[in-house]
Amino acid sequence: MSPHLPVTPDEIAAAAIEAVEAGAAIIHLHARDPETGRPDPRPELFLDFMPKIKDACDAVLNVSTGGGLGMTREERLRAAVATSPEMASLNVGSMNFGIFPMLEKYARGSTTGSRTSWR
Repeated sequence: MSPHLPVTPDEIAAAAIEAVEAGAAIIHLHARDPETGRPDPRPELFLDFMPKIKDACDAVLNVSTGGGLGMTREERLRAAVATSPEMASLNVGSMNFGIFPMLEKYARGSTTGSRTSWR
């Protein structure tokens, strides 16, 4: 994990506020377990940093609805429902989990257009 990645609620709030000071108008927010740094969708974590950000700037706050493989829609929406942000992402699928059926086709050396094997 990068040492530059904000993990604790205070670090996330500070990084978001810095981004706004640098010109950002929308802040897309993810929460992390402050002990492990792993992504964590618990609403209480979002509630730890969102008020600090909202009080410090006028950026649009965008809560992630992305989640881990196997999470239900309700689990993914909990933070957005609990925090009522101005904006929330809508991830109907993810490319983060390495579920790429087409990869095998390219791995065997098939060609499409100018691309050949990725490996």
